[in-house]
Amino acid sequence: MPYYIGDVIRDERTLVARTPEKFREAGIEVRLESTVAAVDAAQGRARLTTGELLPYDVLVLATGAESRLPAGPGFDLPGVFLLKNLADAIRIKAHLNRSACRKAVVIGAGFIGMEMCEALRDRGMETTVVHRGDLPVARWDAEFAREIVAALERNGVAFLADTELHGIEAGTSCPLTVMTSRGPIEADLVLVAVGIAPNVTLARGMGLRIGATGAIGVDAQQRTSAPNVYAVGDCCEVYHRVSGRWAYLPLGDTANKQGRLAGRTIGGRPAAHPGVVGAQSFKIFELETAATGLNEAEARQAGFDPVGDVFWGNAIAGPFGKRKLGLKLVADRASGKLLGAQAIGETGAVGRINTLSAALWSGLTLDEIGYLDLAYAPPFGGAWDVIHHAAQRLQRKR
Repeated sequence: MPYYIGDVIRDERTLVARTPEKFREAGIEVRLESTVAAVDAAQGRARLTTGELLPYDVLVLATGAESRLPAGPGFDLPGVFLLKNLADAIRIKAHLNRSACRKAVVIGAGFIGMEMCEALRDRGMETTVVHRGDLPVARWDAEFAREIVAALERNGVAFLADTELHGIEAGTSCPLTVMTSRGPIEADLVLVAVGIAPNVTLARGMGLRIGATGAIGVDAQQRTSAPNVYAVGDCCEVYHRVSGRWAYLPLGDTANKQGRLAGRTIGGRPAAHPGVVGAQSFKIFELETAATGLNEAEARQAGFDPVGDVFWGNAIAGPFGKRKLGLKLVADRASGKLLGAQAIGETGAVGRINTLSAALWSGLTLDEIGYLDLAYAPPFGGAWDVIHHAAQRLQRKR
């Protein structure tokens, strides 16, 4: 959606996976702009806000996530937006097109906030990030997070760290004023991107088990604690293969897989979700950034004794030039088993993380990763890849 707002994608229809008409052709009735007020699991009925009762034999909860709002006034003012779905993106783009916006403030510094900085700058807007922490993208290694800050600054984005938000008011020279601990910031548009939480309102009302993460607890076949009730997507937990625990990882590819596997089970061809390793990526201006598995803090919480190391290398072979690529590996000190990885660079970061995700999935050790058979050609990397160098160095460190 940030790429639609930034005009990289021009036609919002290309973002619609399937229209209501296509669903109906497959025999699926679609009720748009309809809200379920409550579910009576004992009777097998969902009650809409209109009072209509919909009986069911099997119920799938796919209620997604809710955007968090910071404390303070003014978040209902015109020009203040959340970005949770395509409808939000269409509203934001329409506002930008009709209002000749010049200044934007992004509240929060997660994935969506970072991607929106690029979209807003691509539209020529003066952009400021207000973040209560010291560095963006909290899970990232501090060294890599500082690279992200540098990319923001190189591209004209002001990053205000350690800044408290007090609220939003009507402005004078601009329609809005964002009130912060560093003083007021004038804006034509404010994007609130401080994170999300699983939408479990219906689940709680039904008495379903809520996991330790705050999301709906499910088993490997997406079953909840109630008979014939399933949950998929950003409202439920997923099993993390590295930590060995149930986690909350609201990612689009995970949601798609959960939905497919729940459908197979409901349709009589049961299939278990194999879990995730937490692979994720985003682009921020000229940088690719990606991560998989656990960082050191998460590894300690999962009961490991982690050891980590940051290696800076070249994404391509030396004779072809220099394309700086940073790779951080985290491993278990005792066994040498890989626990997680992060990468950042102008090219090659996502590809390396995809390779290391497969290594995590397979339970490889640093010694095994240090000699992986990887495709070699000078335009794409050296005979000894960054992955080899990083794994061998961390192996020596442990």
